[in-house]
Amino acid sequence: MNSRPPRTRSPQEKKALSFVRDRRNRYGENDKSSRKAIPFRKARENRESRRKTAQDLALLPQLDEAAEAVVESSVRQDVYRVGGWKKVSDYSLTDHLAMQRLLRAKRAPASKA
Repeated sequence: MNSRPPRTRSPQEKKALSFVRDRRNRYGENDKSSRKAIPFRKARENRESRRKTAQDLALLPQLDEAAEAVVESSVRQDVYRVGGWKKVSDYSLTDHLAMQRLLRAKRAPASKA
């Protein structure tokens, strides 16, 4: 096994890597709250899906065969989950700083007036 020590990077290389790897919250909420918000939203989606499925299954005895087949198919295919809540990835630090510069440039002329 060839075990070499990792090559040393210059401070400029480290800074460039930091800009690419580091992330900033994109959604606008506190980054720490995501630890609670993401599981909460996923659970809410799951509850909503189960509730709609249960409501459809409760109607089965009242439906004719064609409608019953459609309901059964949609329950099996998990139709209610399609297009639900999705996590949004965070911005890279480079993108975040570019956005800040853009917003700062927009605000600057208004404050000088």
